[in-house]
Order: sequence, then structure tokens, then C-alpha cells
Amino acid sequence: MNGYWFKSSKFEIEPGEDEEINPGIYGRQLARWLKERLTEKGYPVEGIINEDWGRCLVCSREPFMLWVGCGNVTDDETGSRPPPKEEVVWHCFATAEVFFWKRLFRKVQTEPAVSKLHDDLGEILRDESEIMLVQEP
Repeated sequence: MNGYWFKSSKFEIEPGEDEEINPGIYGRQLARWLKERLTEKGYPVEGIINEDWGRCLVCSREPFMLWVGCGNVTDDETGSRPPPKEEVVWHCFATAEVFFWKRLFRKVQTEPAVSKLHDDLGEILRDESEIMLVQEP
């Protein structure tokens, strides 16, 4: 999966936040922060959606669903305690989904929008002094 992997002292793991999703899955503060930054870039981001794997930020629904996924890279060694925030590896990525009925009659080009969102994510992350990219595409 394409995306960005990074470390940061900026995002706290809030008590009990993984109870909303799955044990060991964090990123509530990351999702809120990304939502603000994407909104500043002109994306009409909807509310934050909890998923099994992390959080989803829907940036548009037409002509296809364009969204950002974000959360932490899980580490089974931490057990039931959250890791220190400086040790967490965060991940975010841009993607698109085309609903089946929209693909029936024509090919929907998602790549330009996904590529722009991906580039905007990279710019957002590189512009934040408290984020250190550990891997990028």
C-alpha cells in the first residue's frame, strides 16, 4: 500500500481510544490534525470514520469516494499498554473507491485525484517540524 510512514512527538495516544476500534489501533489525534490540514488545503473533509484498521477521512464522494486512511503501524510486542508516542510509527495514505454501478457504463479516472491528494499529504507531513518521515514512496 502506498503512503507515508512517520514518527512524531506531536500525537498523544489518548486513554481508551483503541476501545473505539481494535486493541492497539490508535490515531485519533492524528486524524483530527490531518482533517484540519486537509480542510485548509480545500478538501471538504467529512467527519472522522472509525475503521477496523484506523481512521478514514472522506475528502469527497463524487464522482467517486476519495479518502485518506490513517493510524499506527501495529506492534504486537506492546501488549495491552500503548507505546510511548515517540516510538509509534504512523501511517497515512490516499485512495479512491468507485462504486460498482458507476463502473458499469464507463471507466472512472481516479488516479489524478488520488495523486494530488497523495502529494498534498506529503506536503502536509513535510511542513510539520514535529514529524519525521521514516519511509515515503
